[in-house]
Amino acid sequence: MTKFRKLGRPTGHRMSMLRTMVSQLVKHERIETTVAKAKEIRRLADNMVQLGKEVPNNYTWYGSYMFKGSLCAARRASAFVRGDDVLHKLFTELAYRYKDRAGGYTRLLRTRIRVGDAAEMAYIEFIDRENELRQSKPATPQPPPRAPLDPWTRSRLSKQLAPPKEDSSSHSDS
Repeated sequence: MTKFRKLGRPTGHRMSMLRTMVSQLVKHERIETTVAKAKEIRRLADNMVQLGKEVPNNYTWYGSYMFKGSLCAARRASAFVRGDDVLHKLFTELAYRYKDRAGGYTRLLRTRIRVGDAAEMAYIEFIDRENELRQSKPATPQPPPRAPLDPWTRSRLSKQLAPPKEDSSSHSDS
């Protein structure tokens, strides 16, 4: 794993907390937490969905569940998330829902300031689901590709658009 925010906890406690929170996010599809924790959960949850979407060779039995995905991906996901029901949902429902999406499976919505310690709170939720807090934005259309210009035409166009250079020695005579 790469660098994480420390979140004011020892490594074992922090990893255990993040694993539990990612599992709860997959199970409930929306949780409220602090902004710093939500940003860490977002990275890990997107990685778990990506594991669920791995290209299947065939159906794989892992434990008492059958997955449509590679056995390696199922083992890596089960080493992180907690619960067989969460693992099953990751490889079936979420993998099917996001099969055409390249990334960005979660959304972070800032909600309030917590009363006790004035911490910024936020909802983190999966997008493209029922009962969303905010609808996902439509994909922006890509501009049409421009045909590459040959070097001769490009040179002529750049000379036409650029103003003529003035020689500084001609102004010094007056």
